[in-house]
Amino acid sequence: QVQLVESGGGLVQAGGSLRLSCAASGGTFSTYAMGWFRQAPGKERECVAAISWRGSITYYADSVKGRFTISRDNAKNTVYLQMNTLKPEDTAVYYCAADSHTSYGASVRAGAYDYWGQGTQVTVSA
Repeated sequence: QVQLVESGGGLVQAGGSLRLSCAASGGTFSTYAMGWFRQAPGKERECVAAISWRGSITYYADSVKGRFTISRDNAKNTVYLQMNTLKPEDTAVYYCAADSHTSYGASVRAGAYDYWGQGTQVTVSA
């Protein structure tokens, strides 16, 4: 059973930065595509970034392009989300997720992901 634990969320002023981490245990992390999703109150969960198992292919939502960077360290079983120039509209619970089936690229569909973390709150004040 794969377990994912996010950390690094918190309260930050607009324009600030945060770095989220997601540590995986169990399974074979290095073979999984990974994604970061977020869900704000009253809104659907959306994929903000995803990365292929090797790290060579990444995807970003238009709303975060140029501000967020996803990366992974397979030796540490960890995926990261560096978030810069944060905006109040980035406020949400952020989840990391693992996709054990996608062999090429990374999906942006929540349904493609098998395993989910518990989420970490990111709040950006104006």
